[in-house]
Amino acid sequence: MKKTAVLPAWGRVLRGRTPLLSLEITKECPLRCPGCYAYQPEHLNNGVALRQLRDLRGRELVDGVLAVVRHFRPIHVSIVGGEPLVRYRELDELLPKFDSMGIEVQLVTSAVRPIPAHWAALKCLHLVVSIDGLQPEHDRRRAPATYERILKHIAGHSLIVHCTVTRQQVARDGYLHEFAAFWSARPEVRKIWFSLYTPQEGEVSEERLTPDDRLAAVRQLAAVRTAFPKVYMPDVVLRGYLDAPKTPADCMFAKLTTCVSADLSTLVTPCQLGGKPVCSECGCIASAGLAAIGNFRIAGVVPVSRIFDWSMTLGRRLASGNTPGNSRVQALAG
Repeated sequence: MKKTAVLPAWGRVLRGRTPLLSLEITKECPLRCPGCYAYQPEHLNNGVALRQLRDLRGRELVDGVLAVVRHFRPIHVSIVGGEPLVRYRELDELLPKFDSMGIEVQLVTSAVRPIPAHWAALKCLHLVVSIDGLQPEHDRRRAPATYERILKHIAGHSLIVHCTVTRQQVARDGYLHEFAAFWSARPEVRKIWFSLYTPQEGEVSEERLTPDDRLAAVRQLAAVRTAFPKVYMPDVVLRGYLDAPKTPADCMFAKLTTCVSADLSTLVTPCQLGGKPVCSECGCIASAGLAAIGNFRIAGVVPVSRIFDWSMTLGRRLASGNTPGNSRVQALAG
């Protein structure tokens, strides 16, 4: 969320709404990426795995998504999955509608299939392509969404590359610099984002960063952004990676975002990562960015986050008597 969106977001909060919506538009994905949070058994916190949910498609999916969006009235929608491009036909109908509604849309994809060329004309759409490191490592982890396919499918588009930094990447000297150099040279790429790997409670994995790894990652990212202007890593985000919110109650991103899974009835909590993320090791760029906005002090005195907290309390009280008309939305709102 941009700083210019703070006032519109505040208005939504005062009306008892969350201004951000994250939508798992499908449970289907042709990839089997190690460490993917969406397919962990505890992702939905209700004993049901993502792949067990009923998956909507066609007219039912289009109408259902529009019902959810019209109820929550977000200013920004993140479309994730699964792999969203599995539902490219439904998105082909939804995205122009979002454009006409003035809703910003971030679509996170592996670019495993072609991205329709005419989507490049949609002002609302921000494409984010997830890439897990340099070609050898990425292709092993994310086949069939290989570098070869990505480079073919992103042609003619303007997009953001997103990489989640793991322990293996930090350990190899110059790895992040080499990654940024490759993607900065691509004309389709307008920005490069780096998140840090966020583990779940009790997780033991090769990807998980130690405290020393996090410090090393932040130092490396600070150097990389200097070398490559397309790398978006402001100081406030880097500081956020070293001082992450300790609980979901401390996280502006978690509090301002409603996360809905593929059946359009199941909420993903406590944030879009689901399960039981280790908040003190959070590396989510959205969380770090919103934390930076939240720490900004109005007139140098009152933090934005405190104003939003007060506004949320007031907005929920004012909206407590509202009754949604759609049963699916009513289940979500409850």
